[in-house]
Amino acid sequence: MSRSPKLARTRAEILDAAWALISQKGAEVSIAEIARAAGISRQSVYLHFGTRGGLLMALVQRADERFSIREKLFACFEISDPQERLRGAIRVWLDFVPEIVPVARDLIRLRDTDAEAAAAWEDRMTDLRTWLGQLAASLDRDGALADGWSVSEAADYLWAATSVQSWSLLVSDCRWPATRADAVLTDAACAALLGKTSN
Repeated sequence: MSRSPKLARTRAEILDAAWALISQKGAEVSIAEIARAAGISRQSVYLHFGTRGGLLMALVQRADERFSIREKLFACFEISDPQERLRGAIRVWLDFVPEIVPVARDLIRLRDTDAEAAAAWEDRMTDLRTWLGQLAASLDRDGALADGWSVSEAADYLWAATSVQSWSLLVSDCRWPATRADAVLTDAACAALLGKTSN
């Protein structure tokens, strides 16, 4: 039992070192580089995470935990006004995107050639799509979802429209200020999904 806090601390230090390196150098960074940055042996990284894929999976899960994304989204789901619920949830997600963009971009880029990166990204996106499905279902339950939308299509649209890729295209490629991108993406999603009830 006395080793458990130490193991948890070492695991966190590995993940923090990995996040910093990947943010600087990309997701193709080696386990050896991560081990050096964390001040431990390469074997220790494998003992904690099993494989490079296990490390990537833990890395993106830690980001979710560190920024409490699930808890913040679910708090928005409790908002009674449908438009404020949707706007609040989008705000939570778009506030999180800049935090994960350095790692997310590389995981997305590597998906076609790196099965472990693909699995790590898919794991988090599966959870996000599930949560957005719950949000869309709540809008439908309250009669707020605009005509023509099924719950699953509304969730799919919201996931795509507010994705890391969409945000990055506006902010990085088009050089929009993040605040402008956030506002436009939010307004567009609300107008599409809520129709006449949105501002």
